[in-house]
Amino acid sequence: MYAVIKVGGKQYRVSEGDEIFVEKINANAGDTVTFDQVLMIDSKVGSPYLANTTVEGSVIKNGKAKKIRVFKYKNKSRSNRKTQGHRQPYTKIKITKING
Repeated sequence: MYAVIKVGGKQYRVSEGDEIFVEKINANAGDTVTFDQVLMIDSKVGSPYLANTTVEGSVIKNGKAKKIRVFKYKNKSRSNRKTQGHRQPYTKIKITKING
């Protein structure tokens, strides 16, 4: 059994036992989170969400991803070449139960 859920503006296809990385949410390690924006379970499709369905998971950890380099460069102009870095915060969640 699998489900498609919406978290942080993105959609994830999950099944029980999966570990997913989502945008950072306000929860500590060990907390249980419930996702009620379920778009699809197996072949049942909601419009836009399925009623009376939830996906539960437990938070494994919060962290930051690897640093990426962001360049701003203008060709043939001897202006500044700007370099910045960015580390996206994430939350790792293990899916424990799909109710639906």
